[in-house]
Amino acid sequence: MKKYSMETTVGVFVLVGLICVGYMTVKLGKVSLFGEDTYTLYARFASVSGLRVGSSVEIYGIEVGSIKSLGIDAEKQMGLVAMKINKGVAVYDDATATIKTSGLIGDKLIRIDPGGAGELLKPGGTITQTSVPTDIEDLIGKYAFGDVKKEPDKSAK
Repeated sequence: MKKYSMETTVGVFVLVGLICVGYMTVKLGKVSLFGEDTYTLYARFASVSGLRVGSSVEIYGIEVGSIKSLGIDAEKQMGLVAMKINKGVAVYDDATATIKTSGLIGDKLIRIDPGGAGELLKPGGTITQTSVPTDIEDLIGKYAFGDVKKEPDKSAK
């Protein structure tokens, strides 16, 4: 009799452990079991250097989504970013998207100014106004190797 009670106790602990692992997998993996609570928007950039799948998408400094995928738009010769935006967040067709850095040397993210004067972007819509920050590495390389042109001193006249 004691043998079966020990096996039952171990079985209950194993079952509780498996349920906990499943719950943590769903929560930490941000997996939705009952449908998506996000919609997809796209943006084209001249360069998507430093962006990664899963990086943040922010509006007014608040995280409202993440990067779903990165690709190449062969027709326009630009990088194409698919973003998952939380439902209830309004983004209009006059919105602008910019690649920013979180902190001084942090991860790259996309910051969206949602606009408001145009029409609401539908799921699958594209943000057409985008900008990419100046690449600091290129500037440092140009300065180090003397490729930066200096303006002549106009005050010497």
